[in-house]
Amino acid sequence: MSELETNRNQQKKRQKTGGRAPGVPNKATREFRETVTKLLSDNADNVAVWLERVATGGGNPEKADPGKALDLMAKLAEFAAPKLARTEVTGAGGGPVVVAATNLDERL
Repeated sequence: MSELETNRNQQKKRQKTGGRAPGVPNKATREFRETVTKLLSDNADNVAVWLERVATGGGNPEKADPGKALDLMAKLAEFAAPKLARTEVTGAGGGPVVVAATNLDERL
């Protein structure tokens, strides 16, 4: 890498001074989730009927698929309450977490 490219890369690493805070969804994402949530809440009775039809096969026992109904419900729920990212907790230097208990009388 040339010296000019190195200088440009260093200039790009400025401190962020504006914009959204980390973890805050952008406006389009927020509005989409609100729209889907409203759609689901406005049609809660219909959604329940549709899921029941899938689970029971709509009167045809051969088409009954409760697993698929549960899968559809889980997929719909993701729009209203998205999955949370997994977080791993580690101690100092990536080691185990150390929990130290002390007697409160000693601290007073």
